[in-house]
Amino acid sequence: MPINMIDRTGASALVPVPLANEIFKSVTEASAVLSLARRLPNMTANTLRLPIMASLPTAYFVNGDTGTKQLTSVSWKNKVITAEEIAVIVPVSENMLADSAFDIWGQVQPFVVQDFGRAIDAAILFGVNKPSTWPTGIVPGAVAAGNSISSGTTANLYGDIMDVDGIISLVEQDGYMVSGYVGGMKLRGMLRGVTDTVGQPLFRPGNGMVPNHDPYSLDGQPTVFPRNGSFDQEQALLIGGDWSQIVYSIRMDLTYRLLTEATLEGGDGSKLNLAQQDSVGLRFVMRLGWELPNPINPLNEIEAKRYPFAVLTPEEED
Repeated sequence: MPINMIDRTGASALVPVPLANEIFKSVTEASAVLSLARRLPNMTANTLRLPIMASLPTAYFVNGDTGTKQLTSVSWKNKVITAEEIAVIVPVSENMLADSAFDIWGQVQPFVVQDFGRAIDAAILFGVNKPSTWPTGIVPGAVAAGNSISSGTTANLYGDIMDVDGIISLVEQDGYMVSGYVGGMKLRGMLRGVTDTVGQPLFRPGNGMVPNHDPYSLDGQPTVFPRNGSFDQEQALLIGGDWSQIVYSIRMDLTYRLLTEATLEGGDGSKLNLAQQDSVGLRFVMRLGWELPNPINPLNEIEAKRYPFAVLTPEEED
C-alpha cells in the first residue's frame, strides 16, 4: 500500500483551532483471544518446543494372586511455538509535531496497539494473513474436525448451543469443557431474545469475567464480542471451546523506536526519505507465537477428529 504520512490535513484535529481543543477517540480493544488463552513463560529463543502426550497408558486387572502384571507404553510428540513479528511504522511530519499542542504519539499509540490486537485475533481465529509457521485458525480447524453447526435464526439458537448435538456437546464429546465464547456483534443481538426451558435468559451480565471486555456470560461462561474488526461474521457467529488449550508465548513485548534517518518504502513502491523530507517515523514491533497442543485424551484418541473448539456458522443464503 502507498505511504500515508500524517500531515496537516490528516491530523487537522490535532492542531489547535479556536473552536476545537479536544480529541475524542474510541476505547482501545485488547486482543480477545489473548485475554482468554493461556500465556506461557516468555520465549528465550525463536522457537519453543511443547512435548505433547500422543498415547495413553492402559491399566489391566491382575488374574488371581499369581497373575502377571501387564506392560503398557506411553509416547510423546513435539509441537513447536514459533515467534513471528508484527510491526508497523507511522511516519509524521516534523512540522506537524512542532505545531501540534497535543501529544500525537500518545494519540497514535493506542490505535496501533488496537490494530495489533485485530491482526492477532484474525490470524488465530480465522487464519487471516497468518504466518506459515502458525497453526490453522480456530474456525477452519473446528470445521475440518467436524465441530461446526449451521444456524441462522434465533428460534434455533438455544438448541444449536445447548442441545445434545449443540456446539457445547461437540466440544465435550472430544474430551474438553467449554470455558468461554467469542462471538460476532450480529450474534449478540440474536442472543438477547434467547431463553432457557424455564424462560430465563441464556445471555446474562457476567460481572467482568474477562478484564477490558464486555461483562457478559453465556451458559455461565465468559463471552467476548471483539470490536477491533477481527471477527468475520460471514465465517462464524460464535466460537466456543476450552480456551486454555490455546497457549501463546511472547518473544518480545510491544516496543517502539523513533526513526529519523531511514528511507521508508510503501507497498506500491513509493518512498519517503525521513531526513530529506523533515519527517520522523515511529516503529512498533512485537514478536509472539501460539499453538494448540490438543493432547490425546480418553474420550477421543483420534487427533484428526479431536478438537477443543466448536463453531456456530451462519446459514448459507440461497
